[in-house]
Formats: sequence, structure tokens, C-alpha cells
Amino acid sequence: MKFFIDNIFLIAIVLISGGALLWPALTVRGKRGTPQDITMLINRGKTTILDVRDAKDYADGHLPDAKNIPLADLDKRLPELDKFKSRSLIVVGKSDARASAAAAKLGKAGFADVVNLEGGVAAWQKAGLPLAK
Repeated sequence: MKFFIDNIFLIAIVLISGGALLWPALTVRGKRGTPQDITMLINRGKTTILDVRDAKDYADGHLPDAKNIPLADLDKRLPELDKFKSRSLIVVGKSDARASAAAAKLGKAGFADVVNLEGGVAAWQKAGLPLAK
């Protein structure tokens, strides 16, 4: 206990700097939406759904009217999405990390309104919403 009291400032500096290093990795960038939020966006219209999972996962089930571009191919296939820049783009992945990476790439490419489906397709299914095959 004496060690902690004698070195409280050193320990505080270590904790603060460690937290500062981990902060970017722990935060999810971009807008996120629950399945209910995404459903409302889709119902309003002017949205495009982009599924960034692999083709096999996409074939097993995907959101209705979703366009599949795997994350690994996104850089090469960005021109296919240029016509959707004026619409809201909903990014769906297997995990939030994959969708966040895709959203970051899309943001750099000039897409203004990119929303990640929080929890991915698993959250969509858990909410009882339909998948297309």
C-alpha cells in the first residue's frame, strides 16, 4: 500500500497514458443505429444497404435489397457506389469492427451519411427482422 501512496502521480500518469493509447481502439467511429433505427431509415427511403461480409455469409442471409461488396474488395469497387453518395448508406457487417472499417473508408471517399448497423446481422435477426436469401 505504501508503494501506491508514494508513487500516486507515476501511477496516474501510466493509467492516463494507457487510456489515451487505447481510446481510439475502443471507440467505434461513425454513426451507429440499432435494428429499429435502421428500419426507420429504410422506411423513409433514400437509403442504400451495403453488406461488407464475405459472399458466403451474404448468401446465407442478408438484409433485403442489400448490395454485397466484401470489405477486402471495397477499395477497388468504390466507383460502383458513387451514384449513392446523395443517399444514406447503411453498412452491415458480421461485427461492428468490420462495419466501422468500411464506414471509415466510405467517409474518406466522400460519403456524408454512413450509418453502421449496431451488432451486425446477428442483431438484425435477434430483433426478429427478415433476411433475404
